[in-house]
Amino acid sequence: MTMELLGDRWSFIVLRDVMFGGRTGFRELVNHSLEGIATNVLASRLAKLTDAGLLTREPRPGHRQKVDYFLTEAAIQLVPLIVELGDWGSRWLPTTPELAVRARLLADGGPEVRDRFMDELRSIHLRREPRPDDGVLAELDAAYRAAS
Repeated sequence: MTMELLGDRWSFIVLRDVMFGGRTGFRELVNHSLEGIATNVLASRLAKLTDAGLLTREPRPGHRQKVDYFLTEAAIQLVPLIVELGDWGSRWLPTTPELAVRARLLADGGPEVRDRFMDELRSIHLRREPRPDDGVLAELDAAYRAAS
């Protein structure tokens, strides 16, 4: 069942971009997609992930037509799986240092870093608190920039 939901080319990429990139709006997701996702594919995946309970969809304050997508607890619970997939990919697939660095840091940090990351995601996506300047996401972003 999990593979039926997430086994297509784009679903994990959309979750990755919301989870790691902090992108919650449709235009942000389209314009910053490393893989160049098409708008119709993104719309389809966002609807699929929302229907499956991995994302929630909320109107953006101050904008009548814009919405933001946030991770649910079910999506946050995918972090250990995403970390393992990233770790495997960084070891066995051709990649660049800047794309592999976050996967390596999360994998090397073990359960403590994964748990902190999941707590940070809960704060941002479930409680709608601002992203902390000194959290795991900030550490991952700094490592990415340093490797670029």
